[in-house]
Amino acid sequence: MRSQTTSNILMIRPVRFGFNEQTAESNAFQDKAFGQQTQDTAQAQALGEFDEMVARLRKHGVNVIVVEDTPEPHTPDSIFPNNWVSFHNNGTVIEYPMQAPNRRLERRQDIVNLLEKDFYINRKIDLSYFEEKGEYLEGTGSMVLDRKFKVAYACLSPRTNDAVLTEFSIQMNYEIVKFTAVDGAGKQIYHTNVLMCIGDMFAVICLEAIPDLDERLMVRNSLESSGKQVIEITLDQMNQFAGNMLEIRSEKGDRYLVMSDAAYYSLTPAQTKILGDYCTILHFDLSMIEGNGGGSARCMMAEVHLPMK
Repeated sequence: MRSQTTSNILMIRPVRFGFNEQTAESNAFQDKAFGQQTQDTAQAQALGEFDEMVARLRKHGVNVIVVEDTPEPHTPDSIFPNNWVSFHNNGTVIEYPMQAPNRRLERRQDIVNLLEKDFYINRKIDLSYFEEKGEYLEGTGSMVLDRKFKVAYACLSPRTNDAVLTEFSIQMNYEIVKFTAVDGAGKQIYHTNVLMCIGDMFAVICLEAIPDLDERLMVRNSLESSGKQVIEITLDQMNQFAGNMLEIRSEKGDRYLVMSDAAYYSLTPAQTKILGDYCTILHFDLSMIEGNGGGSARCMMAEVHLPMK
């Protein structure tokens, strides 16, 4: 039986984290004010946030596989590995086409080789050739996967291309639910995982970000038909990364919903109560990572669903 959650999480420890000018045009969640800080300041604070998150996840029984980034080549966004790679329960590893040239440098075969020591990998799919056509699909940033029912939700954007989605669908036998989503300023939302999260029994989503009412209803119906309780968040909550959550498990099977402090404190008591009925909420101060990187807790975790040896 396919599982939506896993206790095995890959995280990349940053060495030169900072504001990425190459991604800022399409990522409205990056705060240019953070770009004024020195590299050393950004790196030091981001490293502290990262290490605290890892320590607390491990304390709760999550198997966090930490790999150190390398100083060269400079990859300011390497802390977000879920964009370049995904790992699946049938032993498949997929590498994805990335829009920013300096993000393409994050793809590392040594990481895949490291995982192969403890996990079975029987198929590797490399979609990076789409970069030559200017077509991108940034992993589980571009797609939010319902792994149990094999449905991929995707808001189309400069980083989430229809042709690559189709190829993913063919290779992995996933149904694609695609739609258009925009922020309060009418700008396309760059990654689907900032507006929605799919847990085992629930889905958190900013339906308000989907302007087409038919698409909005289609997405809701798809989620509800797979047995999910739909928990709506507002655009303001989405802007605090309340959509950028991930449900994971401890090795004992305890369920956790991981998010940032900003996301947690944006939630209403009613939302917190509903989510707390499904999972224990773990939240972390990720203010430097969010402001500089435009991504949050979910983006930092690449779930390893591969079968263990």
